[in-house]
Amino acid sequence: MNQQQKDSLRQLAQDEESANKLEEIFNSLQQEKNQAQEHLQLLENAIRSDYDSIVITTLELDTPGPEIVYVNDGFTRMTGYSREEAIGNTPRMLQGEKTDRAVLEKLRKRLKDGQAFFGHTVNYRKDGSEFINQWDIHPLTNNEGEITHWVSYQHDITERKRSEKRVVDSNVEFDKLAEESKKTLVDLDEQGNIVTSNKALRDLIGFDNEELKKKKIWELLSDQHVEAFRHRFDVFKPSDFNDTSYQLELVNKKGNEIEVEAKSRMLSSNGQKIVRIAFENKSLQKRIMSMLSNRSNDFDLMFDQSKDFNYKLLPVSGSSYKFDYVTEVFSELTGIASSEIQNIELTDFIHEDDIKKVMNHFKVVLDGKPNTEQFRIKTKEGDYVEVIDYAKPDWDADQSIVKAIKGATSTEVSSEKGA
Repeated sequence: MNQQQKDSLRQLAQDEESANKLEEIFNSLQQEKNQAQEHLQLLENAIRSDYDSIVITTLELDTPGPEIVYVNDGFTRMTGYSREEAIGNTPRMLQGEKTDRAVLEKLRKRLKDGQAFFGHTVNYRKDGSEFINQWDIHPLTNNEGEITHWVSYQHDITERKRSEKRVVDSNVEFDKLAEESKKTLVDLDEQGNIVTSNKALRDLIGFDNEELKKKKIWELLSDQHVEAFRHRFDVFKPSDFNDTSYQLELVNKKGNEIEVEAKSRMLSSNGQKIVRIAFENKSLQKRIMSMLSNRSNDFDLMFDQSKDFNYKLLPVSGSSYKFDYVTEVFSELTGIASSEIQNIELTDFIHEDDIKKVMNHFKVVLDGKPNTEQFRIKTKEGDYVEVIDYAKPDWDADQSIVKAIKGATSTEVSSEKGA
């Protein structure tokens, strides 16, 4: 708490004891807010490292289809489409001749029933090249439990599908394979010994390769699963592991449990039977779902008002804007006083490489649609900091004209570029 805040609290207090109590409460709330912001940052980092692409769409399923309202940088890397090209479009922009219509029909039926969907089919990048897109789609709900949007986690699994067509032997490069397929893998022999694992698994549980080779698979499981898994290897039957799914809890090196879905299948390597298990981190997915659900319900509430800033932007003519106001954090960050903001051009503090997408961002909002964009703004030290901006239209009384743009800009969400 700074001195100005302390003085304000003491003016509100009846006596010294009350002032001390107010200060204690304020510090406690500030600590909780800082912890929440740190948690949000961790979730953002987790999204960048664990998913190729994230897309949020509206509910509409019939023609012309759901409208894309948000994509992350991973989407642009995976598909070649820019955010400007994707937002306002539909996911059907990725479909083509080889896209499996039967899979799309299953997808549509599941979503119409308000249920999650997991599947894959051929999609097409902007340059026309094919890739196999795996979707994991879930509903986002508001405080009343009503579905408002769909969020789709996407993987390019082309390389994984190619690798599954090849005979796997003991010289498979697991790390390379895992980096391509984003899978968390471990191979076991008929006694449950860990033969090898990929980097994704080692990162997940904190053990290195040599440590894992000294362990049985059940030594990585929580107590309630140990005996059942040990018994499967005591009386080894390949049919018990071929295309089988399990709900498990792994225990990492720190002793923390991680909820996972495990899918096993049988392989043959030089005459030896190998059990390959792929793990999906359900604990992480649940945390990310919670964060995205909150954000989709009210983006403004996700921003820390002590660190981030709100603003109101007025359209002047063409692509020209002027600020009506900004909150104090903007001045602290850029060195531009609030009293001077009406005379400042957007181009004065936005990175020159980002100006075009910022203008497109505000154009979408002026057309009546909320929008999210990441870009860089110049600090008073002369550096650039990555921000994520959520802007929404401010309509006139008749709801016919967008008279202004209201936004909330967070400095705590770092860029996904180069992740």
